[in-house]
Amino acid sequence: MRTPRPASKFRAVVALIGVSLVPLVLVACGGGSGGGGSPGFFLPTTPPASGNNPPVDDPAGEPPPPVVPVVACADLAGKSLPASLISLPTQGATVTSATPVAAGDAGNTLGDYCRVRGTIAPVDPASQLIHFAVNLPEQWNQKTIHFGGGGFDGVLIDGTEVIRFGPAGKPAPLALGYATYGDDSGHQSSSITDGRFAANDEQLANYGGNALKKTRDVAQALVFARYAVKPRHAYFLGTSTGGRDALSYIQRWPQDYDGVIANEPALNYTGTRLSNVAVGRALYNNSGAGWLNLTETLLVQKAAMQACDKLDGALDNIVSNVESCRQLNAQVLASLRCPGGADTADTCLSDAQLDTVRAIESPLAFTSYSLANGVKRAGGYNLLEGALVAGPYTTRDLGTRKAPGNPATSADANMYVTGDQWVKFFVTRDADFNTLTFDPQNPGTYAARVTEVSKLTDATDANLAPFFARGGRLLMLHGLADEVISPNSTIDYYQQLVATLGQATVTQHVRFYTVPGMGHGTGSFIPNWDSLAALEGWVEGGLAPATPVAVDAVPGTYGRTRPLCQFPSWPKYRGSGSLDAAVNFSCVTEVGDPLACPNLPASVTSYKGGNSFGEELRVQIDPSTMAYTVTIDASHEPTRVGTQRSGSLVSQGSCSYSSGESGAVFSFGAGGVLLGGVNPPSGAGFSPLVAFQNTFQNVSPSTDFRSVSLIFNAAGVEQVGAGATAAFSSAGRLRNAGTFQFCRSPASNSFMTYDQTCKNTEKGYLAYNTPRGAFDMYTTSTSSSGTAETTGGTLTGSVVIGLVNGVSTPLYLRRVATAVPAGDTSSGAATVIQPGLRLLAVQQTLMSGAADGSYAMASVKGESREATVAGTAFNLGGAAATLGYDTPVLGVAQAGAGRPGHFIFNSGVMAFVSTDGANAALDLGVRH
Repeated sequence: MRTPRPASKFRAVVALIGVSLVPLVLVACGGGSGGGGSPGFFLPTTPPASGNNPPVDDPAGEPPPPVVPVVACADLAGKSLPASLISLPTQGATVTSATPVAAGDAGNTLGDYCRVRGTIAPVDPASQLIHFAVNLPEQWNQKTIHFGGGGFDGVLIDGTEVIRFGPAGKPAPLALGYATYGDDSGHQSSSITDGRFAANDEQLANYGGNALKKTRDVAQALVFARYAVKPRHAYFLGTSTGGRDALSYIQRWPQDYDGVIANEPALNYTGTRLSNVAVGRALYNNSGAGWLNLTETLLVQKAAMQACDKLDGALDNIVSNVESCRQLNAQVLASLRCPGGADTADTCLSDAQLDTVRAIESPLAFTSYSLANGVKRAGGYNLLEGALVAGPYTTRDLGTRKAPGNPATSADANMYVTGDQWVKFFVTRDADFNTLTFDPQNPGTYAARVTEVSKLTDATDANLAPFFARGGRLLMLHGLADEVISPNSTIDYYQQLVATLGQATVTQHVRFYTVPGMGHGTGSFIPNWDSLAALEGWVEGGLAPATPVAVDAVPGTYGRTRPLCQFPSWPKYRGSGSLDAAVNFSCVTEVGDPLACPNLPASVTSYKGGNSFGEELRVQIDPSTMAYTVTIDASHEPTRVGTQRSGSLVSQGSCSYSSGESGAVFSFGAGGVLLGGVNPPSGAGFSPLVAFQNTFQNVSPSTDFRSVSLIFNAAGVEQVGAGATAAFSSAGRLRNAGTFQFCRSPASNSFMTYDQTCKNTEKGYLAYNTPRGAFDMYTTSTSSSGTAETTGGTLTGSVVIGLVNGVSTPLYLRRVATAVPAGDTSSGAATVIQPGLRLLAVQQTLMSGAADGSYAMASVKGESREATVAGTAFNLGGAAATLGYDTPVLGVAQAGAGRPGHFIFNSGVMAFVSTDGANAALDLGVRH
């Protein structure tokens, strides 16, 4: 706080307390609106009897010792403050109780303090009292905190609360020595969605901010009356309506507070309520044709999450890259539409329901009139970008019936309930008014009234220069998934601040953090961080907050951390390390097309590879049109050879594209890797495919494989008939001369450490087929005697050896479902080759972290899904498991309960084989 102006500016003698040692003189602290000035602080005309407190103008520097009271708590009870000492019109204030509270009292965790309660009398006899609460600690740190309200208020904010979204375990400010205060905004109600108070002009003005100023003047007087020392610093903390309170206060009375915190502020208050009405009209007009039940609402949320969760590189049930996600709106809505747009089932949406989604999602523009401060729109809700308006992460929903009550009740959409109350009591002042007939964009005869109410209640004045000029600091925080107060209105306000005052000034005085996944105190990520300490460090120590770390307070993910990023940046996963650690995320602000894929080829390009039926194929991609063609080059079904599948790819972000292959998603990995799918030779769904821009070429006959020879692990799938599949896993070797061998453990029929004398084996050699650009694979006798054979044998498939950044990534494609020479028949049966696919990776240590990242996955069940690897954490399709590396052999990662199986990793390509019979035998993936 600044040094008060001379007493000559405003003089009054106050008989606030009957203590002769402390006569009190009111001194103005600077001009205010209405009432002839701001009362500032009560100063003693003589030093207080106690010599223990620091002088009034104690210089800044080290924090002073705690201040002790000079007036007993009980002496404040029953005292009055005349109306002349409150800067807005009132009939004065009365302390109705002043009760000492001891640290040892039952249930008290706030230390020794004086609990003061009182009222401020209105000018209008029909208006209700303002109830206020002031708490005065026995050991005062010479700072005050004003707490804002919530909803429609009506409930006393008593100042004993902890910091909203503060760190777990941090005591309430009162317990830390702050003098704290709050009020009920000048009316009393049992519900914060009760708007009836607004039918009275004084009560509405009090709610709009006047009660805050009146309470502040009374509270500061009581603080000085008790300690005879002015506060060194004064702060305002508010959330939702309280966030609006904080902003409204510094816009109207910039001299009173040094710093404020505005969490999820309802600053465009009128725009919010108009938007609420617009949503209600979309839901309930036309006999409720646009209403969505819970199942349909969750369907929308799931579709948005599936499309956008991966856009930040982390599959974590949080949409961080909101603006890239917004570009997918049309695609998501198209995927939700029922055939013909009719309301046929809960598994899709009708055209009317899609219009409701758009009404929730889209900003509401005011073309025929303006709100206060020239505001022409209200921000939409990010329903298609991760906001959750129903379900387990929020206490709110779209109601349980197609026809709302009049007035609306808890059985109706939460958004509409508050909009209905606002129309009835703020605007029309008709309790029976049918809000569904009120057009927010063209309110007709009510347009002037809407603008008038906006001037009373909104906090959208972007000229904070007076507040900044005295060194004021502002922290704003808003969840990007807020389902009650649109974060987009707060973004609009921040951008208006920049346009009005310049980026340099705003950067010097404001920190605006946007939080992905955070709803209105709800959501899949709720940040805990010490905002008060950050504000104090900035105001008192000159240390501007940078990128704080927030701890998630959601029970199911409690303790994970993320950076709090300043708008417009957002937290992007670095690609490795735990998804639960903020250190593995960077705050980024991407430019250009956020959906552009850096892994797309520059021109028409052909990829060579194969699918899970062992078919050898080519995929041609035209990046200018995103047209694709899949050509089958070799198949176990001769009629498939030469056939083609064509279609167009549509971006889903993160280098993933939807296709026309029965739900297959095509994903482009670094180094020229393509994951996708193609309609299979038989059955439903799609057959996963992997293909490469660059492959190892050779000559016929092939003689030199030294550059790609390796001892390997193999993971893949075999088609065992009647649509059934079985996982394949083994060890093996590709030798310099092009001979190969697979070895499977006799105990597990799976992975083993490679041993060229293994009994459960397959052997053969490769020969380059120039016309097809791949190797023919010949299977020979499994006899262990003599050297490897390089002639004869049975043609059983082909091999494509991808080169990913120069690293070989062999793909073995098996096509012949017949017995081959058994050689060693000690097992009692010949080896049978089933059609299928095998990916190879070097049999050497796979370090934890080497395979970290997000993956696009394609399952032999015909499913496209996502996977993440982060150290020992593995998640595939929403099922989580813990990884053990080099288990059971080097180069293999074993996933435990939750998603039992194994994966191998080679140059950004993964093959996961399941050991759970209820799940797919194989998932192929490429790292985003």
